This record gives sequence, C-alpha cells and structure tokens, in this order.
Amino acid sequence: MITKRIIPCLDVKNGRVVKGKNFLGLQDVSSPVELARYYSENGADELVFYDITASYEERKLFTDILREVASKIFIPLTVGGGINTVDDFDRVLKCGADKVSVNSGAIRHPDLIREAAERYGNQCVVLSVDVKRVDGRFRVFCKGGREDTGMDALAWIKQGVEKGAGEVVLNSIDTDGVKQGFDIEMLRAVCDMVSVPVIASGGAGKAEDFVTLFREVPTVSAGLAASIFHFGEVQISDLKQLLREKQILVR
Repeated sequence: MITKRIIPCLDVKNGRVVKGKNFLGLQDVSSPVELARYYSENGADELVFYDITASYEERKLFTDILREVASKIFIPLTVGGGINTVDDFDRVLKCGADKVSVNSGAIRHPDLIREAAERYGNQCVVLSVDVKRVDGRFRVFCKGGREDTGMDALAWIKQGVEKGAGEVVLNSIDTDGVKQGFDIEMLRAVCDMVSVPVIASGGAGKAEDFVTLFREVPTVSAGLAASIFHFGEVQISDLKQLLREKQILVR
C-alpha cells in the first residue's frame, strides 16, 4: 500500500476561509493565513488553497493572500481558482505555490493542461474535477459546482491525464459537507482508470471515514477534508495515529 497523505483544504472567498454543504450555504470559518500556519505545524502533509469564486466572478486569483499563506507554511501547497492561462500558472507559482489546480479553465481551454505540463512538468499540474450524479451518470460541473457542463466525468478525467495532468482531485458534490463518508463508488471508478495519484475530496465526517476510504480504495493517494479539520472535530495527529493502528501507512 502506498503511503497516504492527509490534506486540509482552504476554500477562500473574499479573503476568508468558508465552508458549505453540497457547494452551497457558505459560512465564514477563519483567516486562511492563520489556518494554513496551524495545519503546517500540526501534521498536514500538504495544503490546498482554492479561491472558490474566482472562476464564477471571472477574475484572477487573489495573490496577496496567497503570498502570505505560502510564506507561513513548510509543506507543499496546491493552489486553484481562476486559472485560465499558462501565465496564470506562472503568477501563482511565483507567489509560492508548488502545484497549480485547474478546473473550469481547463474545461474552457483543454490544451491548457498540455501547455502547462510541457512548461512546468506533469507534477505541477493538478486536474480538479467537481462531479455530481445526473441520471445515474457522473457529470462534470464547473464554476464552483454551479453549472452542469454535460460532460462525462470519467471521459474528461482520462483526457486530462492523457494531456499531462500529474494528479487528480476528485470533488464529489453529492457528498460535499454531508459528513457521511467519501464517495467510494466514484473514487473506485476513477482510480481504476488512471495511474496518476488521485485525491479524494468530499464527505469526511469522522476519522473512521479515512480508514474506510483507504481500505475500500487502496490505490487512492490522499484524503482531503475541510470542516472536520477547521472546526476541530478531528485532529490530524489523532487521525494519523488511528490510521497507523489500522496498519495504513501515513507520513
């Protein structure tokens, strides 16, 4: 079994970390800078920073807050939101990001993945996909989960990896914020199809959900969560101890 990563996610809106349910009903949580520093010092393996309204508002990502976050942490940082061009990759990387996440921008410009991978390497390009079941099929949504693209999620992820994405973040809209566990069916389908690391996002409600995730989908690379970490429901150190006790390899 590969060593599993535990990744907190900062969904940032108007300079504050927020959290909702099924991508809706956003509530204020905390300062992204303070939260990032806390996670860096308390066992997180990586950190994801999403400017969640950048694409919907058709603007560039807030780089001032990003620079401050990057300066306070000592773990890998993945950044997304409003990434539409290779120049956006360049700008975000210069602010301190280690990897750049593309979502709506790649849907509009599929060659962005290939162009960015050629310039910065596959390991730098993360394909983030917001997926929801529609009539029993996995469909891709964009603009922060607001818009159904009509695209088949599995076909889109396969295409993105073929174009050069070195990692996939699979965001299940159906399980987001519901706290009933990760979307095992969806994750199995994706992990069985691609050979790059897949990060599970959406649904964690308790530490045991990570145990279930890594046992049921042994090829998944990492578990990502937000509210259970933000509100202190699960401490990352306690989670890692539980995983070790269950013979699941963690860093």
